[in-house]
Amino acid sequence: MAPIGLRLARTARVVSQAFDRAMAEAGGSASTWQVLLLVRTQAWGTQSELAGELGITGATLTHHLNALERKGLVRRWREDSNRRVQRVELTEEGIELFGRLREVARRHDQMLRAQLSEDEVDRLGELLERLEAGAVGEGVLSEARLEAAR
Repeated sequence: MAPIGLRLARTARVVSQAFDRAMAEAGGSASTWQVLLLVRTQAWGTQSELAGELGITGATLTHHLNALERKGLVRRWREDSNRRVQRVELTEEGIELFGRLREVARRHDQMLRAQLSEDEVDRLGELLERLEAGAVGEGVLSEARLEAAR
């Protein structure tokens, strides 16, 4: 039997690739979905807080936002009271794409959940948390690298 880490990595890759294909068919990508979701929910304040929530660097977020802005999906502006603070919101086109991608994400989650019972879904969540905690606790992954991997 293959090592559990290898099995987990393979499974994650297969699931992620299926998600990426579904997102591409809807005109987006997994990274576009993640950024649009956080911008739409406004569960963050500044652009740097958004980067932290995504587990990426500010430079990587800037790259994503530049691309989304060029496509007309987001609008950015600086606060009048503090020019260093940059805010982001979805445009009408961004809201439309968000809706399509939200449906893709919902269907993908349903497809995965259909393979398991409700108890198994709960148990899987617990097991994944334990594996993550064990990897961090053993020093396999630093907290910063673990956040970046999310």
